[in-house]
Amino acid sequence: MKEKVVLAYSGGLDTTTIIPWLKEKFDYEVVCCCIDCGQGNELDGLDERARLSGASKLYIEDVVDDFCDNYIIPCVQANAVYEHKYLLGTSMARPAIAKRLVEIARKEGASAICHGATGKGNDQIRFELSIKALAPDLKVIAPWRMTDIWTIQSREDEIEYCKQHGIDLPFDHSHSYSRDRNLWHISHEGLELEDPSSEPNFEHMLVLCNTPEKAPDEGEYVTMTFEKGIPTSVNGEKMKVSDIIRKLNELGGKHGIGIVDIVENRVVGMKSRGIYETPGGTILMEAHQQLEELVLDRATMETKKDMGNKMAQIVYEGKWFTPLREAVQAFVESTQQYVTGEVKFKLYKGNITKAGTTSPYSLYSESLASFTTGDLYDHHDASGFITLFGLPLTVRAMRMAEAKKNQNQS
Repeated sequence: MKEKVVLAYSGGLDTTTIIPWLKEKFDYEVVCCCIDCGQGNELDGLDERARLSGASKLYIEDVVDDFCDNYIIPCVQANAVYEHKYLLGTSMARPAIAKRLVEIARKEGASAICHGATGKGNDQIRFELSIKALAPDLKVIAPWRMTDIWTIQSREDEIEYCKQHGIDLPFDHSHSYSRDRNLWHISHEGLELEDPSSEPNFEHMLVLCNTPEKAPDEGEYVTMTFEKGIPTSVNGEKMKVSDIIRKLNELGGKHGIGIVDIVENRVVGMKSRGIYETPGGTILMEAHQQLEELVLDRATMETKKDMGNKMAQIVYEGKWFTPLREAVQAFVESTQQYVTGEVKFKLYKGNITKAGTTSPYSLYSESLASFTTGDLYDHHDASGFITLFGLPLTVRAMRMAEAKKNQNQS
């Protein structure tokens, strides 16, 4: 029997070309596996395409709820944002995909997993670190790094290679943006974005969002509820997390929310520019933060900010299946015990404006915050507090003055 390889299959030109290449170069039986993280109609017609390309089998695995509940929500709770802007849409999905690829490889008795990520990007790291952590015995095949036997250099080369192997599918030669889509976001790279001095061509690019200029002239109020840091409803309708994200995508896209243009630092050392559309994710992250402002104490918020940055770095670098991620997530989850309440906001032309937040665990005291302050706060207490809080500054100023006096006398 031939050895089996499980191919992470998207149905695009790259991974379709890899099917006959794996058979020709390694004599593998190719089992394709498309992991559905919410790509939508990109999954249409994949079964026929995979079989026509020489695959023995195609799995289409729906992991949308797993992706939302076990990858997205921990990052939302942590407020994990990479380099202040990127909400980790691709980064969070890769370990979820890799985990299912390993499960299929075990089920099929495969000896290898193949992915179509390039040798210049982050995804190769995310896929392969996850596979190493979950199944270190499996071989990993990355054609785009195997330049001695992978001689294909362009879309035209790929189309020609497919035709030579009897695969005549409706791929064209046109070059468009390089995109990655799932339920959380869609990313765009390439074309004019490769020049940081160029303005993005949003008219041809955007998929999920209106531009703010084309958003409605009337704002829209939205109410969300959370229980222990997990969203539970939108506008009074209780829904599971995946449906909440779908609803927020619809609302956010309509109002031009969540369009980010960033030059980011890839793990491999280079800078790259991308446009991310994350309409629902941007709303969800903002609503969660608004509730945390009301519930978390100052010291916890300060530490949680550091842990959020650490979580973002861990996820971006593909280190999901590590003790460090588990430890950071455990800290974050401990902070979410009282992140319960209702958040109301208005969406308007790319903006999310607060319209009221309530929680049974709110630490906000109107009597303390008002000018009258109430019985718990005596203005006179502030004098002693400032004296002690500023004592290091006072001592330093005195010592510096004394040193300067001695220096002048000498």
